[in-house]
Amino acid sequence: QVQLVESGGGLVPAGGSLRLSCAASGRTFSSYAMGWFRQAPGKEREFVAAISWRGGTTYYVDSVKGRFTISRDNAKNTVYLQINSLKPEDTAVYYCAAARLRVAGPAQNEYDYWGQGTQVTVSS
Repeated sequence: QVQLVESGGGLVPAGGSLRLSCAASGRTFSSYAMGWFRQAPGKEREFVAAISWRGGTTYYVDSVKGRFTISRDNAKNTVYLQINSLKPEDTAVYYCAAARLRVAGPAQNEYDYWGQGTQVTVSS
């Protein structure tokens, strides 16, 4: 079992930045691919970014490329999402997820564990 706890969300003005963190319990974090997803009000949850087990491979949805950066620190059992140049349309609950795979992509059914989410609100 892996428990995931997100933090770092908040209310920021457009153009601002945030760094989201996701702390994982358990000794097997370094063997999991990790992902970030988000769900805006009234919309389906969507893929944002993913990173492979050692961090060598990353994927991003087109709408965040160049603004979001996913990274991980296996020694700290933590995955991060650096969000820059925030836009009002980035407003959502952001979730991290863990997949029992070395590499995972945008498909939500690849992920086995999910956090409770952290709210990001961008004011215009």
